[in-house]
Amino acid sequence: MTSREDILARLRARLNRSEANAAAARAALEATLAAKAIGPRPAIDTQKSALAGRLIEKSLAQSSTVDCVASLAEAPAAVARYLATNGLPAQAVVWPALAALDWAGVGLAIQARGAVDADRVGITGCFCAIAETGTLMLCSGPATPATVSLLPETHIALVPASRIVPAMEEAFALARAELGALPRAVNFVSGPSRTGDIEQTIVLGAHGPSRVHLLLIEGA
Repeated sequence: MTSREDILARLRARLNRSEANAAAARAALEATLAAKAIGPRPAIDTQKSALAGRLIEKSLAQSSTVDCVASLAEAPAAVARYLATNGLPAQAVVWPALAALDWAGVGLAIQARGAVDADRVGITGCFCAIAETGTLMLCSGPATPATVSLLPETHIALVPASRIVPAMEEAFALARAELGALPRAVNFVSGPSRTGDIEQTIVLGAHGPSRVHLLLIEGA
């Protein structure tokens, strides 16, 4: 027995979990999650255009920048324009899930892999976006490595308008419905990394990207 198996076995024993009652215990947990009441929160218009508008408003308030394109096929050109406008190199690391887009056709040198410390620009999608706070939810996996949004100084996120949800409760409900089990890492990104000293002077890029750019895909 490995250490992990030993620890899990002891936890199951303390919780009185066994193969015989595992299914019933899971059903009870799922019923509790499904019945959980949502606490007080702002009134949020759930129409698609309203969710997109609130996401943009809150993202700008979080010091992100935002651009919009009609389709996913237009994303590489919009990324190229953003990099050129900000004096950034025409190269980046991208989620393997986005590797099939025509990056080379707009003059970008793209590598589909996890990021390393030398990478200056990382391009990701998102699992969903949360309109209430202007937050991206990113779920790690072989095609969506977490480092791409964490290590580069500039993080560009492609956000389908159809994946904008009102609030955190809907984001986790969507994850449970579509993923079944949560992945190894779930990261929430609300604008660039920041910190503040004792005088409350805000510094961007303290322990993560100093730029976060959202590319809203209106037709996706």
